[in-house]
Amino acid sequence: MTTGIVKQSGTTRRGAIKTLAAGAAVGSLPLWARYTQAQTSEPIRIGFQVHRTGIGAAYGRWYDRTTTAAVQRINDAGGINGRMVEVIAEDDGTDPKRGAEVVEKFASQHNCDIGFGTLFSHVVIGSAPRAGELKLPYFVVSEGHHVASGMLNRYTLQPGITDVKSQVQAMAPFIAGNLGKKVTMIYPDYGFGYDHRDNLKPAIEAQGGEVVGMIAIPPSETSFTKYFPKIPRETEVVYHVMVGPAVLTFVKELGEFFGPSRPEIFGFIDSLEAVDMASPGLEFLEGTYFWEGMPRYAQPDQTGHDKLYRAAVGVDDNGASVSDPKDVSTYAHMFGCWETLYVIKAGMETAGYQGPADRAKLIEAVEAMRHMPLSDEHPQGAKLFNGKTHQVFGPQYISKVTDGKLLVVHTTSIEDTMYPDEVDYTSQAF
Repeated sequence: MTTGIVKQSGTTRRGAIKTLAAGAAVGSLPLWARYTQAQTSEPIRIGFQVHRTGIGAAYGRWYDRTTTAAVQRINDAGGINGRMVEVIAEDDGTDPKRGAEVVEKFASQHNCDIGFGTLFSHVVIGSAPRAGELKLPYFVVSEGHHVASGMLNRYTLQPGITDVKSQVQAMAPFIAGNLGKKVTMIYPDYGFGYDHRDNLKPAIEAQGGEVVGMIAIPPSETSFTKYFPKIPRETEVVYHVMVGPAVLTFVKELGEFFGPSRPEIFGFIDSLEAVDMASPGLEFLEGTYFWEGMPRYAQPDQTGHDKLYRAAVGVDDNGASVSDPKDVSTYAHMFGCWETLYVIKAGMETAGYQGPADRAKLIEAVEAMRHMPLSDEHPQGAKLFNGKTHQVFGPQYISKVTDGKLLVVHTTSIEDTMYPDEVDYTSQAF
């Protein structure tokens, strides 16, 4: 797939460049001439590792749509360092082995400048080592704690979306202070779920609460009723985060299991990403709470940045496609593609990036970033980037299901999400 390429044609302007360059250095050329020369050079190639198939397909489709919109906007504004951006997409099947093969293709076959876009944590963990070996900057949009934990390498960065550890840490005070102190968690049985498992327990205990049950479910599971009897009777809050094509079934069956008498329920929106809140069987969610990375529904205090971003990606005020109200987006996650692409742009411009020989300079330029203000480029909220851990930190949103929609009731501060460094990638050699 090629996205947003602008090809220059015609000999007049090219001839003018030749004539001018014969008697002057490029730096002294007129602005239009310098810009045109850059336009005729090779594009910057971004290898987009996308989950077109497998359990991540719903996310992959919206990551693709968001990436297309961001690249189009970047190219319309002149590209990066005056060069157009070309996106080369490869499906990794939401599979770690295929993920590593895709990274190999980006470097060896497609001559990509960087790799970008991976979501599911097990695919990131399976792909990042190969990116490091190939010295291919690998910008992931995953949320997993694997980057900031030090598990990966200097070539892997997560500068456009926050990680699970920071999200869970910011949610725990609200859960324990408002919903209950005895928590049972239901999570997917792989890396992303383990991040929730490993970080929720200490975060709840720090608030004087207790995790009384942990229920791991295979992400490919299609029926969930058999798991729910494992929820301890003393549970005051059910904390759920599920992924994959059967999430609607999961939430429906959870409602059927509890009936009219239920504990408080706090979910991560992953359990309902790409799912219409008006779907039959979800009525029991009224009054329950969700974490959202970016609010699906346009809020009463919606910013102009959110409005611009929604229009660019073709999403309406309900978080669905403007062309099909039943086609619900993965709004809480896909903004990470938009924001990461703008980080890449800023990094390449700071580094004066010209090609693969400047990859280390690009990484160093991103590592030096710190403040990312709320803007059209960062519509989810202002952020702080930690160059040592390669992880960004930003606000989190807690929403309550109110009249069938998600209404934000609490926004955390960036400080709520921060934790001590666990690695210093800048000390690693390239």
